[in-house]
Amino acid sequence: MLVKPPPNSTITVAGSGRAEVISIPYRKAPVAAYMVGMFLLCWLLGWAFGEITSIYQIVTTPIRSRTIFLIVWVCMWTVGGGIAILVLRRIVQRSVPETLSLDADGLVQDLGIPPLQMPSAGNIAAWSSLFPSRKQRKIDRSQLNSLRLRDGDTRNRLTVDVGADRVELARDATDVEREWLFKMISDRYSLVTQQ
Repeated sequence: MLVKPPPNSTITVAGSGRAEVISIPYRKAPVAAYMVGMFLLCWLLGWAFGEITSIYQIVTTPIRSRTIFLIVWVCMWTVGGGIAILVLRRIVQRSVPETLSLDADGLVQDLGIPPLQMPSAGNIAAWSSLFPSRKQRKIDRSQLNSLRLRDGDTRNRLTVDVGADRVELARDATDVEREWLFKMISDRYSLVTQQ
């Protein structure tokens, strides 16, 4: 039996009664990310001009001390341009929603790919979001007994303990969506849980 998410929810539920897949889309990237993307695009046009001009100078002039400096400069310039291209690619990359695949043995959490967070000096997690890796985690039915809806300062958290790790489910969902998901998973697996 398919259970409908709360009204006005972006969550989708697909599949049969035995195996259901819950898709929790990520919110859109901040506008600042697109502004950085536009800046990088303009910068890369100038970068390409500098790269082509410098390589032309290296190829057409005899080797001297300033040519050696230019060779070193072009190497570093190329690395910088490559990083800018990777960051621009990450900015325009579509996010992949988090999915929870529910079956008789438990659930599988696929974190998907969230949109780029704007990095700051002290936010290491945002820096690592420049090059995300897609992770999947299998959560056994017995581990689901630790499912909790925890109150936080600004939002609630839906967590389950997997070994020594506390795993957060539906990180980008709203509080109401997490409450609905908590009830749905609790009912589906007949869990005796505490909120």
